[in-house]
Amino acid sequence: MKKVRIHAGFVGLVFKNGNYARVITAGKHWIRFSERVIKYDLTVPFQAPKALEILLKDQALSEMLIVIEVKDNEIVLVYENSNFKRLLTAGRYTFWNSLIDYKFETADLGKIDIIEDISKALFNNIQLRPYIRVFEVAAYEKAIMVVDDEFVKTLEHGTYHFWKNEQTIKIVKADMRQLQLEIAGQELLTKDKATVRINFYAQYKVTDIETALMRNKDYEKQLYITLQLALRAFVGAYTLDELLEQKETIAEAVLKDVKMQATKLGVNVLHTGMRDVILPGDMKDIMNQVLIAHKKAQANVVTRREETASTRSLLNTAKLMEDNTMLFKLKEMEYVEKIADKIGEITVAGNGNVIEQLKDIFSVNK
Repeated sequence: MKKVRIHAGFVGLVFKNGNYARVITAGKHWIRFSERVIKYDLTVPFQAPKALEILLKDQALSEMLIVIEVKDNEIVLVYENSNFKRLLTAGRYTFWNSLIDYKFETADLGKIDIIEDISKALFNNIQLRPYIRVFEVAAYEKAIMVVDDEFVKTLEHGTYHFWKNEQTIKIVKADMRQLQLEIAGQELLTKDKATVRINFYAQYKVTDIETALMRNKDYEKQLYITLQLALRAFVGAYTLDELLEQKETIAEAVLKDVKMQATKLGVNVLHTGMRDVILPGDMKDIMNQVLIAHKKAQANVVTRREETASTRSLLNTAKLMEDNTMLFKLKEMEYVEKIADKIGEITVAGNGNVIEQLKDIFSVNK
């Protein structure tokens, strides 16, 4: 016989002639010379030296062990005294159940939703990270979740975590802010066959994300085409002059026309506007010539109107002077005064009427 000492925190497995015999705990034990003892630390997971099924037939040893079976589509999170320590993949694991308080959380990787009691702080743990998919939806976005090409749900803003498995997950996002769509440099033909280039814009918001992303492909491109066709139809119904005069009217008509179609795309068009109407170089020259001619005609009308008014005033004055001799003489004196202002020196004789002499001096018939 020989004496074996098992310290606290350890156990010993006794083997006789290579076969498991019994388990011994802390203390002093006598064993035969044909037996040997393998000591195990109770703080370290148990690694069976023999087939575990054989060892577990011993009721005493079985009650000291925790056996964890992990299936192929599972992982197990191991907590020691409430702290995460390790991750177990498919296989069989054995732990001592005496000194350390173990907790085991089994996660089913066959599902995509993480419904297990796992702290989000562990999602970035280096052991757990390879098994998790992460998706971000910004504060100004919404998203739809498609699993294996089938719509599942709508996601609000936030961070989402899912188990990583053979199922495919697609997160399609949409910007929920007010957006602007530019239709730039559109060459269109007016009713009177004038070619113009138009810059047009529309402001819109996505209102139904499922309609926009699931029932329509490239809803933004479809909205662009809808606006483009409506603009083309309205511009083609106006002459160039009408187009230049009624830009706002056309923009409002386009807005009214596309609203219904936009609803089918899951968006609401809020406002439309025609930013620029650009004429080709030759058309611009012609328009400038027309503008100059128009302004000249207006100037001629104003000149003729003033001349007519002046002539009418002179005629009225002449009639008054014809009927009133005193008024005629006053008018003569007014004109003599005006002429005299422009002459430096005038010499007249002392005899005779001064006014008559001045009349003789300035008379054109002299």
